[in-house]
Amino acid sequence: MLKRGYGILVCLLALVLAVIVVQGAPSFKVGMVTDAGTIDDKSFNQGTWEGIQRASKDFKIQSKYLKPGGTTEADYLKEIGNLYDAGFKFIVCPGFKFETAIFQAQNKYKDAKFVIIDGSPHAGDNKVVIKDNTVSIFFAEHESGFIAGVATALQLKEGDVGFIGGMEIPPVQKFSWGFQQGIKYANEKLGTKIGMKAQNFIYQGSFDNVAAGQQLAAQMYDRGVKAIFCAAGGVGIGAINEAKSRAKSGKVAWIIGVDVDQYAEGIYANNKSVILTSAMKRIDQAAYDMIKAAKDGKFPGGQTLVLNAKNNGIGIPTKNPNLSSNVTSEVAKVFELLKAGKIEVSNTKGDLIK
Repeated sequence: MLKRGYGILVCLLALVLAVIVVQGAPSFKVGMVTDAGTIDDKSFNQGTWEGIQRASKDFKIQSKYLKPGGTTEADYLKEIGNLYDAGFKFIVCPGFKFETAIFQAQNKYKDAKFVIIDGSPHAGDNKVVIKDNTVSIFFAEHESGFIAGVATALQLKEGDVGFIGGMEIPPVQKFSWGFQQGIKYANEKLGTKIGMKAQNFIYQGSFDNVAAGQQLAAQMYDRGVKAIFCAAGGVGIGAINEAKSRAKSGKVAWIIGVDVDQYAEGIYANNKSVILTSAMKRIDQAAYDMIKAAKDGKFPGGQTLVLNAKNNGIGIPTKNPNLSSNVTSEVAKVFELLKAGKIEVSNTKGDLIK
């Protein structure tokens, strides 16, 4: 009888302890809502998700992404709400299209944390309101474009280059402006002779029209352009497809990738790629760092963060067989000058092409 009573007592104690452990266990689940592209878009969505996945592995936390049925504020809020209801109270959203949705969400879900990349919460009036449960992250695209421009000019030495942008919005414009400044810097300081013509610097108007990207790239290559910098999401994928098609037949057709290292997307044969280099924004690192900060109790809520050369938030891939060792070394020197503030890259158009 005593043994039976003792056994019951042990079971009860174990049950109580289990309840205490479950109640005291930290619940940290990270969610993401994708933008118009897919999770493997080799661009913004993919970069963000890769950072989340790495954090999930390192910190042993659960992660999930949802792709909305459309691109309206209501579509985004629906998926944010679905994540929240499933216990995902740390939510990352990539892109300016989330601005009004995050504005609503940060007020509706006050015990959740939000990270918006390349955007700031507002009610549709552009009056930015960043609550303590939200962080807004931007990148110095003009600096990233500049470094990619220098690398491109040094590797090609001569010939024309072009640019295909998606929507004509500030982040995309700054990529173009920085790229042009990088080309000019190399021409003036490093002895290159790269040409830039207005007809080869254009915006397609979307981020998902793959066919249009391929057509625009074909037109540029037919005009003698050697390399095209694409800051255009799916439109850029179309340009990459055109470059691969031409490269297979032995023609010169380079692409400068964007946001992430797009080398793999440009492979056409025997690990050879049409991606000369990529103007990177360390999107994955930004997502990772914000998750880590939240885990450490140091989430910088209410702030706008800008990632640039000084904090290694931008750059080009450290390895790419399409860039010679001499070019890689020279670009590294230029990057250090930029990082030290000895080179200043404008984030406005000035007297540039577009």
